[in-house]
Amino acid sequence: MRKANLRHGRSKKMKTYLANAFSLQMVKAPCSVKMLEVETFPAEAESCVGHADTAAILGVTCNRKNIILEKGDILYVAQLQGGRLPEGTTVLPEGFSLKFIKVELL
Repeated sequence: MRKANLRHGRSKKMKTYLANAFSLQMVKAPCSVKMLEVETFPAEAESCVGHADTAAILGVTCNRKNIILEKGDILYVAQLQGGRLPEGTTVLPEGFSLKFIKVELL
């Protein structure tokens, strides 16, 4: 059985985010990270997608929010494949694709 992550006597609510990149600045060290390719992201994930065109393609709000992931939090990274998006893009151009990576702090 897993113990609840306690902070100031309360259990911490695990958070789920969607971003267009992952950086070591997003984690508190030391930590372990598990990464797994997945098909998509959950609709309830909070958008931290900082690129307007990528956000438009994903159908989420562009939100240049800085986040710090903690143990148990999950980040879904929408990684663009195929080059840089043409400015003003709202649909994924031919030859481009998105790869989704689930990043979980252990």
